[in-house]
Amino acid sequence: MVPFSIGEGTRAVRAGGGALFLIAGPCVIESRDSVMRHGEKLARISDAVGIPIIFKASWDKANRTSHTSFRGLGLDQGLALLAEVRAASGLPVLTDVHETVQVAPTAEVADVLQIPSLLCRQTDLVQAAAASGKPVNIKKGQFLAPRDMHHVLAKAREAGGAKVLLTERGTTFGYGSLVNDFRSLPIMRELGAPVVFDATHSVQLPGGAGDKSAGERHFIAPLARAAVAVGIDGLFMEVHENPEVALSDGPNSLPLSELPALLERLLAIHDAGARPLR
Repeated sequence: MVPFSIGEGTRAVRAGGGALFLIAGPCVIESRDSVMRHGEKLARISDAVGIPIIFKASWDKANRTSHTSFRGLGLDQGLALLAEVRAASGLPVLTDVHETVQVAPTAEVADVLQIPSLLCRQTDLVQAAAASGKPVNIKKGQFLAPRDMHHVLAKAREAGGAKVLLTERGTTFGYGSLVNDFRSLPIMRELGAPVVFDATHSVQLPGGAGDKSAGERHFIAPLARAAVAVGIDGLFMEVHENPEVALSDGPNSLPLSELPALLERLLAIHDAGARPLR
């Protein structure tokens, strides 16, 4: 695995170099005030706890359960706000792309392009994102075995993607539930890319609230601790000032106020795992 940098300046994130990093932010851009507050607070948490953070938020949630659910502010306004967050906070930013035509404009703003899990086998999309020259975070589909990500990674590599992250976000288990097989983390790391564990989508209950997904927020911390103990390069967490009123994925988002304490514990686990055995 060859480490690579994400972003620029003092807040650039090193992926695959041994240090733990975090991808965090609200599920969707709800408003300018909201996204700017989250960016500012995450930058302060990064400094206080001592963990590099990549800010994430989606300008469009194209895979909502219901057509009546809030999807976001759209490409133009969403990218403009992400650029504003990036400039104000100094944090690198990550956002989704759903179609090949979205790759070029998104790559002009975002430091990382994300392929949603349900689209990870879309060859044209994966290769367009990889060919942009920007780092790409590919989420493992809930329907895929971890070894199957070899083929997804090969598609990205063929298109010139030298900077690829692979993210585990749970596997479909029956109807309306996800489970985590922690063997997937070392298996995907053996493919030669840094591996990220998505601790918040892993506790999602797809369609569990009828016309929207539910979630089991109380499992975020134990799953994150387990993943760091097993060995990962980065964590992914959707966070929100008030998950109870979040416009998307509130039930499986971590309250922002709880993030610093959890990160301190996770860094302690990571540091303990990095110590040589005697």
